[in-house]
Amino acid sequence: MPTIVVVEDDDKIAAPLVRTLQRDGYTVERFAEGLPAIDRMTSHDDVALLMLDLGLPDIDGIDVCRAVRDGGFAGGIIILTARDGELDRVVGLDQGADDYLAKPFGLAELQARTRALLRRADYHDKPVAPGATVKSAQDSAFVVDQDARRVWVGDHELPATPKEFDVLALLDSRRGTVLTRDTLINEVWDQNWFGSTKTLDTTVGRLRQKLEDADAPVQITTVRGVGFRLEDIEDA
Repeated sequence: MPTIVVVEDDDKIAAPLVRTLQRDGYTVERFAEGLPAIDRMTSHDDVALLMLDLGLPDIDGIDVCRAVRDGGFAGGIIILTARDGELDRVVGLDQGADDYLAKPFGLAELQARTRALLRRADYHDKPVAPGATVKSAQDSAFVVDQDARRVWVGDHELPATPKEFDVLALLDSRRGTVLTRDTLINEVWDQNWFGSTKTLDTTVGRLRQKLEDADAPVQITTVRGVGFRLEDIEDA
């Protein structure tokens, strides 16, 4: 079963959370401070999901989120916090979080969001089958491999969080076509998503930067008032 790292300093919140996740069959490691969690996540191959409180005693959870993403962790990150302002949500998502739960939250809702993120991150636990073809530069300069949930720019893999992959894969499946903001939110988050649409903006912003840094031959274009389009740079 997947390993989940929980970073929460409040024992009254952490104890039932850890028990619930363990009953669901997950391996759970809990940290009460951010710096030890960052050290743990330097070796994250066995970790599928990080649950992160923002109000930690030693370091802001936003800094933990940033450090973990900068360290190459591509699994899911759920922020758990009493900070429920829109700015805090946007900042957290902008630093690489995939989801945001404001305290107090119901354990059933947390379980549902955990399952959803782990479904999207499932490719981390799936080895390439013998004889399977891995997409690379021989196939195309830019490839979104839906089956393996991997993105390639030439022969280099582009790191993407579960939500980033879902957005990019959806745009790539309709390359050259404008997808509305509602379509992207409904498909990637779901029709019952009540969060800010800035969540989509921050995800697209991170993808744009990653594509640019990798010199990808495609770019995400904003169609003002409508949505986004993935297009070849030579066609832009």
